[in-house]
Amino acid sequence: MTEKTELSRRLAAVFKSSCLAELETLKPGNVHIFADGHGMVVDDFVRSAEAVSTVIAKPASSVGQRILDAVDATWAEVGCNTNLGIILLCAPLIHAALHGEKPTLRENVAEVLHELTVADAELTYRAILQASPAGLGESARHDVHEAPRVTLLSAMQEAAPRDLVARQYAEGFAEVFDLGVVRYREAVKRWGWSAWAATAVYLGFLASFPDSHIVRKHGEELARQVRREAAAHEHALLLLENPKNYQRQLFSWDAKLKVRGFNPGTSADLTVATLLVVALDKVITEK
Repeated sequence: MTEKTELSRRLAAVFKSSCLAELETLKPGNVHIFADGHGMVVDDFVRSAEAVSTVIAKPASSVGQRILDAVDATWAEVGCNTNLGIILLCAPLIHAALHGEKPTLRENVAEVLHELTVADAELTYRAILQASPAGLGESARHDVHEAPRVTLLSAMQEAAPRDLVARQYAEGFAEVFDLGVVRYREAVKRWGWSAWAATAVYLGFLASFPDSHIVRKHGEELARQVRREAAAHEHALLLLENPKNYQRQLFSWDAKLKVRGFNPGTSADLTVATLLVVALDKVITEK
């Protein structure tokens, strides 16, 4: 087994473990092991993570090919879009860990983003059409129904003002590194509990930005309302020395969000990306 093949195998494993760790996290409004929701069940996401892990970390793939292969694998396994946001976020992170030669993952991610091509955009557009979400394709410019004329980075820059996943491409994954990873490490240090640290990350994203998925489905004002609710819960949780003492309140809010049909899917996707970055940092350190 070559060094690159072994690294690919490890990255596939950490991708899967990051997805599963996110499912084991209490994330009000989103699907998790404590409660299904929005017509989806946890098993769909577990099977998706397994299917995607076999293709997203292939050594020779481009970023765009990773995205398309991962979406194809998801649809072959579960027949629906469970993880497009996760795939879009994780593909460049994994590519940077596989091929980057700079000292830090963040530097390598920045380089990967600036090297994205029109071919990456074409493959990603195909993946988005397959997944059929609301979002990038609704722009008057760089519509995914048309052949791309710009790089994937340029297309994401166009979508960034209305989509937090696209904004990670446009801004070098700033929110993931500066909010998600920092919050996760602080919470682990304080509580010694990775699952609750991931809940703190999820609430951090949801309290800081109107969730893009909620905006697309329900509008800006309702997304801002959920953001205000998240900020109150985040504040209460972070005051506690034992986060489990706030579990009942989060379960109650989880149920209320699901009754209202509010799914903070983008905040959940960003939580997976955060967990992946933490794991990738460990892999890079051990290389």
